[in-house]
Amino acid sequence: MEKEANKIRHKFSRFLRILGPGLVTGAADDDPSGIATYSQTGAQFGYGLLWTSLFMLPFQTAVQEACARIGVVTGKGIVAVCKQFYSKKIVLSAVILVVIANTVNIGADIGAVAAAAQLIVPIPFVILTILFTIIVLLLEIFSSYRVYARILKWLSLALVSYLITVFIINEPWIEILKSTLIPHFEFSFGFFFMITGVLGTTISPYMFFWQASEEVEEEKAKHLSTISSPPRISWNFIRLIRIDTLIGMTASEITMWAIIVTTAGTLYVSGITNINTAADAAKALEPLVQTFPNSGFLAKCIFSFGIIGLGLLAVPVLAGSASYAVAEAVNWNEGLNLKLKRAHGFYGVIIIATLIGLAINFVGIDPMKALVVTAVINGVVAVPLIFLIAKIASNEKIMGEYKSGKISKTLVWLTFFAMAAAAVSMFLLL
Repeated sequence: MEKEANKIRHKFSRFLRILGPGLVTGAADDDPSGIATYSQTGAQFGYGLLWTSLFMLPFQTAVQEACARIGVVTGKGIVAVCKQFYSKKIVLSAVILVVIANTVNIGADIGAVAAAAQLIVPIPFVILTILFTIIVLLLEIFSSYRVYARILKWLSLALVSYLITVFIINEPWIEILKSTLIPHFEFSFGFFFMITGVLGTTISPYMFFWQASEEVEEEKAKHLSTISSPPRISWNFIRLIRIDTLIGMTASEITMWAIIVTTAGTLYVSGITNINTAADAAKALEPLVQTFPNSGFLAKCIFSFGIIGLGLLAVPVLAGSASYAVAEAVNWNEGLNLKLKRAHGFYGVIIIATLIGLAINFVGIDPMKALVVTAVINGVVAVPLIFLIAKIASNEKIMGEYKSGKISKTLVWLTFFAMAAAAVSMFLLL
């Protein structure tokens, strides 16, 4: 019996070791911007957009797998690969796009965390944004990558509250099943604005750069290799990366599905079709604690802790992916495994991007609305970046025998065309 238990523990331990950048990226995908966008989707359209959580999974997974494969095969981040094989204009364009999108996203996430914290502590918004920014910077700059990655994995558990709430509410399951399996379209600006936002917060630019670079970081941490020497890989190694990525993206989409179902089943049915504040969004979790006294405050606490935890998870990913892009473009030392004194430029970009994001909150933009707008910006910016990823991942000169196969190529290109169509439709219907 003890031998069997040890065997099970060993298998579980091996399974946990597989989980790495893919799981972290998937968890970071459900950042405050994602929660706000999915919540607004459920409040505005009810169960009408549930199908996106199912249909996006293969496309999201294919894009992230391509990014991860680029990282492990070349031993470099996406920008470093572009610099080696493409023109300076392409490199500069990629860096500018990801830095702008990430900085705006950082600002929106910092504001959302402060707004969520205000639900449970009577501290001014400005002070909370500054405190959160300091905590994030200290964690990212002074903690080791291995320790930080371990923390990031566990922070993703904050989203379980939405999944639990789904099964507490008396839901119309037949309608939910139909809405999950059958696509629904409306030819209006509001519909395509939200579709672009859902796509942008799910298949986000920062995820592309982060996962590619973190796969390299993982190998450096394991084998003490340098970023200039590609890690030793095999098809079995690629298979493990695909498993990690699939698990991370599946967790992300399940969470998205649960948030839409929860908000549709609580806010939409109650006539709340527009989420203006963090308190509005927190109402979706009230059924989870409805049997307890002061259930409204408890729901706010759960929502706040979830947003704060995911903010701690997402902002460093956003700042880190922007920094990887800049550092690779100008040949600076890079990597969260390096100490501050060995990578001044790399950490400098992290600090500057985070501080600019902080400053965005002082220009009077509503935190919750800023999150949705940020998602839409990501949906537009992602289009040319996915085109670039598709070209790199299928290039035999760059990827050798590990270039994209037919399924990967098809899914990544379909992602490009779908996101381009959504963005163009939104602008045409404006």
